Amino acid sequence: MTAPIDATDLIRLRELGRVEYEPTFAAMREFTDARSAGTPSELWLVEHAPVFTLGLGADPAHVLDAHGIPVVQTDRGGEVTYHGPGQAVIYLLMDLKRNAAARMFAREFVHLIEQAVIDTLAAYNLAGERKPGAPGIYVSEGKWQGAKIAALGLKVRANGCTYHGVALNVAMDLRPFSWINPCGYEGLATVDMKTLGIAAPLQDVQHMLAKQLMEKIHVHQTR
Repeated sequence: MTAPIDATDLIRLRELGRVEYEPTFAAMREFTDARSAGTPSELWLVEHAPVFTLGLGADPAHVLDAHGIPVVQTDRGGEVTYHGPGQAVIYLLMDLKRNAAARMFAREFVHLIEQAVIDTLAAYNLAGERKPGAPGIYVSEGKWQGAKIAALGLKVRANGCTYHGVALNVAMDLRPFSWINPCGYEGLATVDMKTLGIAAPLQDVQHMLAKQLMEKIHVHQTR
């Protein structure tokens, strides 16, 4: 089991379990619409039933054959991706402008999230890396080098408030990824931690990723 997550007074952790995508998407927008300058930011830990989601600039043609899985248009950045059981999803409902002295810009925020994924994988002796111009994390060595193991997509409003987030593949049915061009890339291999030899409970991995995110956000806010 992972160590308890040390929450700060600026970030609340909500474990929502397995939830449908569309009501969760609506709840993220409602939370962001209603928040004020004093509203604590939140991380939502979820697992979704099978769904394909499209980013604002996504080409629907990248869904090759949905096989009956719902396809949902969203307002995040990025292309098409898949969410399903066995995937650790964390939504980051943050206010990047809360602390004027430590304001975080979108590019910094993406880099922070990617580093949290890399460090989470490292905790399980897996090596991940970034690819220029392709948000997310990819396996950096071995048989699956170059395969995508985590996807990232955000909505950053003009007021600095964010939602959507990051999805790390833990132990999934990977077939639906072959029914799309993941993130708009034809033939992009997608992998999960189980395929790489790691038999870790989803909740443990999700807690580790949340811990990494919260620690990095706290360091940035207090630097």
